[in-house]
Amino acid sequence: MKIEIRDKFMRLWAEYFPNAELPIVFYYANDAAGTELVPAVSERVCFIAQLGAIRKGESLCFELSSLGCPGGKRYLGFSQTLMPNFEYFLSCGIPGQLEGERYKKTPELVRELMEKAPKFIAPSPYIVFKRWDKLEARDAPEVVIFFAPPDVLSGLFTLSGFDESDTNAVIAPFCAGCGSIVHWPFLEQQAERPRAVLGMFDVSARPFVQKQLLTFAAPMKKFSRMLDNMDESFLTTHSWERVKARM
Repeated sequence: MKIEIRDKFMRLWAEYFPNAELPIVFYYANDAAGTELVPAVSERVCFIAQLGAIRKGESLCFELSSLGCPGGKRYLGFSQTLMPNFEYFLSCGIPGQLEGERYKKTPELVRELMEKAPKFIAPSPYIVFKRWDKLEARDAPEVVIFFAPPDVLSGLFTLSGFDESDTNAVIAPFCAGCGSIVHWPFLEQQAERPRAVLGMFDVSARPFVQKQLLTFAAPMKKFSRMLDNMDESFLTTHSWERVKARM
């Protein structure tokens, strides 16, 4: 990517969203792209927990064996396999055999959900994650992910619809936490007019993020427009100054 874009965002982010956490990005690659490859994981670990180091500034690369959660492997596109009795796991469970998460009322609803869910296969064997300020010219980010509290989310949400007449410039699909930051926004990147994705409503993933944060994931095509619109948007008004003053 152009370093000027990286630096432009850094300047505008500091001006309009002071003290707000920098976003992270990802892209698929055929190698580790000069980052540290996360070693094979032998125990179950939520992918959202693995992102903590990236939010702090480490640049990491994942492959199938780097992921310790079946859902993470699926939502990052590295596996199409569902655990046995998944429809019961996500709903009511099986007495004496399997505890259900009760996120859906019946197994039938889960089956319908999975049938409707868009299929996603990773285009390359590796996925690279970096914090925005760590980006280099060789990088080609596909999605920009913000971990943000309500005031920051209000700015991102409003900015996402600044050049849209559609009231649904942002979507919030039911999915796992990793689905809301990888699976759905990556698929949106391929649309002519991509939408941003509001997420981290997954109850199972919530313990791995701060209690005041949700995520906002913008496909790069949409993010680029948002960036270009910042200086002529509501971010320059007194209304935003009142919000910005308490960041």
